[in-house]
Amino acid sequence: MLRCGKFLLPLDRPLIMGIVNLTPDSFSGDGLGSDAERAVERARRQIAAGADLIDLGAESSRPGAIPASLDEELERLLPVLEALADGPAPISIDTCKPEVMRAALARGASMINDIFALRRPGALEAVRDSDCAICLMHMQGEPLSMQRRPEYGDVVREVGEFLAVRVAATTAAGIDRDRLVLDPGFGFGKTLEHNLTLLAHLAEVSRDGLPVLAGISRKSMLGAVTGRPASERLGASVAAALIAAERGARILRVHDVAETRDALRVRQATAEARSA
Repeated sequence: MLRCGKFLLPLDRPLIMGIVNLTPDSFSGDGLGSDAERAVERARRQIAAGADLIDLGAESSRPGAIPASLDEELERLLPVLEALADGPAPISIDTCKPEVMRAALARGASMINDIFALRRPGALEAVRDSDCAICLMHMQGEPLSMQRRPEYGDVVREVGEFLAVRVAATTAAGIDRDRLVLDPGFGFGKTLEHNLTLLAHLAEVSRDGLPVLAGISRKSMLGAVTGRPASERLGASVAAALIAAERGARILRVHDVAETRDALRVRQATAEARSA
């Protein structure tokens, strides 16, 4: 079970995390900026379609992205969070700013999804005394420069070692393991070859047996494989989600909730028929 604020999430099947981008420059073309009404509507549609969690992000982390100011991020985020916090699904906040973490947790957020894995000053303290779930992600560099020349000797080993170090730092700060999720960071300081290698060896990323989140939906790695723009990567995104699930991912962060849910249902039905 994953402790996620007031929720306890079973991990006996892959969970679907629906993406709601509150930025004006999302790489996938679905950014809603400060349109809180449309963002709330999109989140509610995703929950109705089968999302187990919703991930709100109000600062772009695409390659080359310019960081949003604290005020910009809060202005985009808080009205949407406040409208959704009492709903039936946990709300995750995709942020690396401790100030945003504190504000979001005070308004009912159930999870913090941090691309810097709580490395920024004050981040550990911002989440330590709450009961929120925490996603620790690997990233080589930072969004502004991470894709210039990413290099690894052994990407699976190095990503796993980084995450193990962050787990150790987090638990040493007093945060229980049943609140932790690990993300290898597809597309964050990685070439196509690095991304595909991580996907192929996803089960090796978590040496601690902690649940792994896979966020591959519509990403450029899928465009490189298929030759399709972000708006036409539905099939590739669903395929990548299924591969990640087969390799042990417990949370799938996706734009297309209904289609991913249907694919997972077919996978589950087939597995049940095989074991009957």
